[in-house]
Amino acid sequence: MKLTKTTFYVLSCTWGIFHTVLGAAVALCLFILGHKPKKWGFCRYFELDGMRGGCSFGPFFITGPSPSDHIRCHEHGHALQNCIWGPLFPFVIAAPSFLRCHYRQWRKKRRPELRQKPYDSIWFEGQATKWGEALVKTK
Repeated sequence: MKLTKTTFYVLSCTWGIFHTVLGAAVALCLFILGHKPKKWGFCRYFELDGMRGGCSFGPFFITGPSPSDHIRCHEHGHALQNCIWGPLFPFVIAAPSFLRCHYRQWRKKRRPELRQKPYDSIWFEGQATKWGEALVKTK
C-alpha cells in the first residue's frame, strides 16, 4: 500500500476529522495524566494497564501493555479506514467493531465451549489488519 505521511494526515484532518478530533482529545487527556505516546507507522499510541486488544481514534490508538505487532498493525489499519470512510467510519466500522468485540467477550464467558470464528473473519476487521500490515511493511 503506497500512502505518504502527508496524504494520511490530510485525509485524517479533513475527511476523517470527526474521529481524529475525538482521538486528539483522548490523546491529550492521556498525555495530561502522564502517559507517554509511542509511534507506530503514522500513528501515535498509548499503552494502558488493564486493557486488552486496542481501540483506534483516527491517527491515535490505545492498547494494553506491550502490544504485539499484529495489534499495532490492526489498529493502524483502523486509522487508514478512518481516512477512507471519513464521516461514515463511526457507523460502518467503529460501532460494529466495538459491539462485535464486546459480544465475543460476553459469549466467551457465557459459552466457552462454543468455537468462535477468527477475529479477522469479518470484513472490516480483516481489512484493518491487511491494510495496517501492508502500510507498516512498505514504510
